Amino acid sequence: MGGEPPEGKVRMQCAAEVRDLHKYYDLGAVIVKALRGVTAEFPKGDFVAIMGASGSGKSTLLNILGALDRPTHGQYILGGEDTSTLSDDDLSAIRNEMIGFIFQSYNLIPQFTVLENIAVPLQYQRNGRGVGTKEMNWCMELADRVGLSDRLDHRPTQLSGGQQQRVAIARSLVNDPEIILADEPTGNLDSETEAEIMQVLVDLNAEGRTILMVTHEDEVAALAKRQLHLKDGQKVFDGVDSEEHRAPASVGRSLSPESGAASGSSGEAETGSNDVYSVEDEAGDSTSDQVDEWDDD
Repeated sequence: MGGEPPEGKVRMQCAAEVRDLHKYYDLGAVIVKALRGVTAEFPKGDFVAIMGASGSGKSTLLNILGALDRPTHGQYILGGEDTSTLSDDDLSAIRNEMIGFIFQSYNLIPQFTVLENIAVPLQYQRNGRGVGTKEMNWCMELADRVGLSDRLDHRPTQLSGGQQQRVAIARSLVNDPEIILADEPTGNLDSETEAEIMQVLVDLNAEGRTILMVTHEDEVAALAKRQLHLKDGQKVFDGVDSEEHRAPASVGRSLSPESGAASGSSGEAETGSNDVYSVEDEAGDSTSDQVDEWDDD
């Protein structure tokens, strides 16, 4: 069946893979066809920018890659396991262990300090150890790594947008995941802070972590190793975009802890977090009233 790769070719080990992925939402009178046969491999250590206009299926694909939803048809292979064979509890456990999430709107708990927010995923570990001194020391190390060692007791409202996103990045790393999923991680940031956050992601990828990132911005996508474009729920491009895009000027320089004090959200960036899909009824007419969001539960 699988066999060996052709002579002279090396088969890349995949962190994740989707095969003929379909996702339909049956709303009764209409069926939303969010994904229509998407196949893609994500080798370990890859950095992929997932792109496409609103309605292309980006959010739905990210939902499935994050093990937050299941496909209608097709397979999602995560860490070598077919997720369709896993129970909901097992799927939740593998999600917590293998995947770290970074959201456009940060999704920090406002009542928690920086340190407490970073530690949140540790509460859901399968081993049930809880959060002790060793785990909190690890959270402090991550906070220091993203330049927030002097803000451990601050709450989200006391931080700039860039600092909040750094907390979210540290939180995504707390379980030492193999894959980081980032949904428009720079969408709410000004250009200077955008470059700083992207530098953190580039550095994490250089360490060997797999990063799958949804973005609308060509300059941000140009920092990835490849781009995957969706249109109407189908993959239309997967590779290195031949069009040259200029990356943010400061990306490529090492970050210092002081850079964590950059200013916050500009408030003017396009959010782009919702995908709107054409809905086909029995007569073949279409509307665009149904909206699919990446649920961050």
